[in-house]
Amino acid sequence: MLMLNPSKFLFLMMLILGTLISISSNSWPATWIGLEINLLAFIPLMSSKDSMMSTEASMKYFIVQAMASSMLLTLTISNFMFTFITSELMNSIIATTLLIKMGAAPFHMWFPSVMEGLSWMNCLILMTWQKLAPFVILSYLNFNHQIMIFVMLFSVIIGSIGGLNQTSTRKIMAYSSINHIGWMILALTMSENLWQIYYMIYTVLSSAVIMIFHNMSSQHVNQLSLNWLPSISKFVMLISLLSLGGLPPFLGFLPKWLVIQSSIYSQMWFTITAMILITLMTLFYYLRLAMTSFLMSSTQPNWNQKLSNKFIMSKSTSMLSMISMTTLPLYTVLFYGS
Repeated sequence: MLMLNPSKFLFLMMLILGTLISISSNSWPATWIGLEINLLAFIPLMSSKDSMMSTEASMKYFIVQAMASSMLLTLTISNFMFTFITSELMNSIIATTLLIKMGAAPFHMWFPSVMEGLSWMNCLILMTWQKLAPFVILSYLNFNHQIMIFVMLFSVIIGSIGGLNQTSTRKIMAYSSINHIGWMILALTMSENLWQIYYMIYTVLSSAVIMIFHNMSSQHVNQLSLNWLPSISKFVMLISLLSLGGLPPFLGFLPKWLVIQSSIYSQMWFTITAMILITLMTLFYYLRLAMTSFLMSSTQPNWNQKLSNKFIMSKSTSMLSMISMTTLPLYTVLFYGS
């Protein structure tokens, strides 16, 4: 495990330290240093003896992140040397580098292929923690809202359509993350508190789904048709996926509900309507993941018999999934009762 390896634990602490340096810095060079520490700490964590694709994934990740960091450093130096660079242009280019780092569309091409070569725990880090620093830095900028509207719409479209024809569970989660990036950018343009709520709930739901796939050692959709799984495990998987898709009355609908209300108050009618309709397509591949386990039957090889006896849903995964099922009805009662 990750925590039992001293070197992995050291790199994990450096990963956290790099992010904290970035979000707490008051200058662009210090922010760049924090991002580089985060990058150089995550590369060793990506390497794994169990996956032959980890080297390729780490190389792709390093090239993309190094390119974005180079753009950020070049722009910072140019801002001190040249006076013709306006603050609006600087904010736009910095926002572009941050969008590249988090994997938002149209800079998303590297994200699914990198996810495909990582372990599930590294996928969870890439989907959640690695997005924290770019989003926080993005909240410091006075960015162009028209550009952000294009990015959020494109991210929702790519995240919804891109996952429809995928059979790899990692790529499906990657396109799901791209879709949620669009919603988080919309939340960030209206309120930092709204983005924080969305990010925390997204982290909880993603952790629950990733832990399920990690326990099942799932690689592809057809591997989820396991008739030896306990019924409670299938139920927990269904709840977690539907909640991640934002289906009421689960917890995943809460941040989308808040974003929709804020968008209506801001009179962003076209944007929020388009995002709602497009995001409905993500429920198709979420349901395909869950219903494969519920409805499809499969043979049970002899080597699966020991595995079926050992497979027990962890308490943390079950707790996260139960939270996603019970929190929103409680919130609804409190909201309308007050």
